[in-house]
Amino acid sequence: MTSIKEQAAISRLLSFLQDWDNAGKVARSHILESFIKANQGKTAPELEQEFSQGGSLFLVRLTTWLRLIYMTGSCLDKLLKSIGIFLSAVSSNRYLKEFLEVGGVLTLLEILGMEKIKEEDKKESIRLLQVIANTGRKYKELICESYGVRSIAEFLAKSKSEETQEEVQILMDSLVHGNPKYQNQVYKGLIALLPCASPKAQQLSLQTLRTAQSIIGTTHPSIVDCMLKVLRTMHLEVQYEAIELIKDLVNYDVCQALLKGLVALLIPSVKETSKLQPKILNDSSVPQFTAHLPVFLQQAAAAKAIGVLARSNTSVAEELLHLRVVHSLMAAMGNTDHSNSQRQASLTLEYLVQMFPVVEEHVRRSMGEGLYQLFLEPPQPRAPGSRPQSNAGDLYMKIDSFQADILAANKVNVSKALCFSGVSHCNASFYRGAHEPEKPAYITYFQKEDTEGKE
Repeated sequence: MTSIKEQAAISRLLSFLQDWDNAGKVARSHILESFIKANQGKTAPELEQEFSQGGSLFLVRLTTWLRLIYMTGSCLDKLLKSIGIFLSAVSSNRYLKEFLEVGGVLTLLEILGMEKIKEEDKKESIRLLQVIANTGRKYKELICESYGVRSIAEFLAKSKSEETQEEVQILMDSLVHGNPKYQNQVYKGLIALLPCASPKAQQLSLQTLRTAQSIIGTTHPSIVDCMLKVLRTMHLEVQYEAIELIKDLVNYDVCQALLKGLVALLIPSVKETSKLQPKILNDSSVPQFTAHLPVFLQQAAAAKAIGVLARSNTSVAEELLHLRVVHSLMAAMGNTDHSNSQRQASLTLEYLVQMFPVVEEHVRRSMGEGLYQLFLEPPQPRAPGSRPQSNAGDLYMKIDSFQADILAANKVNVSKALCFSGVSHCNASFYRGAHEPEKPAYITYFQKEDTEGKE
């Protein structure tokens, strides 16, 4: 027989639920606001005590209303936060199962794709998905089986809020950890994000890809082409993350293809460079302003990446020499249409000249003594205690059009001389931690996600 105190508590619960059932949108909004203020951070036992062991009765009302009104976006922010109080509470497994049983995950994913819903509401949906994913492996699998990776990736690409995009990154990172059944699906979804128009989404995808790559241990063939295209970005933060991932990828079976691709980017095709804006009336007296073509941004980034790789791994530097990187770097140094390409190529070539005597010999012979001395001109005297500065990076400001043509038309080929200088060709076996190649046929992630989910 229940006590008077218990009867009073049950009566209050029934009265509260009746008020909710009879309330309109405005009244329910006030109820949710009061609930959030009073119960934020409570554990599941504390919530049960608050609702006289009837917390599930209120949660089912919240989830039912969510299904009814989420397309309109009315009170969605407060409603999702209220549901989050139940799902994130300590010892809330029962609440979580009840939410999932009524299709909670699908509703949250559908919210991400609704154009009329506010960005802030979508961020709350992402946070609830984080709570669900962090609960365990089977919940991560449930999200992936519900076409979650596709919905989440598309939202990351389209979101206009950097704060929201960072929340999405946290969710993607959670899905790639402790999720062996679907970690490849997440990995391919991240690769599919690289061509998107959002620089922030590209940056976050590259960061998460580094983690995913180390977990999966094998590469997908499509990653090379995607990485090379990312180098066309004008955003330095994206370029930095791309080069960091390239440094990791040289330890995998795509290394040879990646190095060949980088070297090829140093000499853009005629088709690409012909897209330059026509000179104004061909009048030399009129200042000319060359547009920063993506292909030239890509050229400069490739030269920078090659320098980073060469400095970090001598074996990689040797392999690059066999790919005629010296010839390509000198050609980039002669690109008077883009000074940063000239600068990055000069700095990288300077390192190779200092590291390999055979490179120094061929570069000196091709440039001629005057241009070579200008290239490696000793730094001017500086104040005591100050660090000397390299002059190679300033070469583009010192050369004339004739010298630029010498660089652009160079025929340097150190490959034949390498075998006589003790530098052996290591082919594709020089990279560390070689892995078996993945399936050769690349299937677009978004087209095959449902098939892979059944594996």
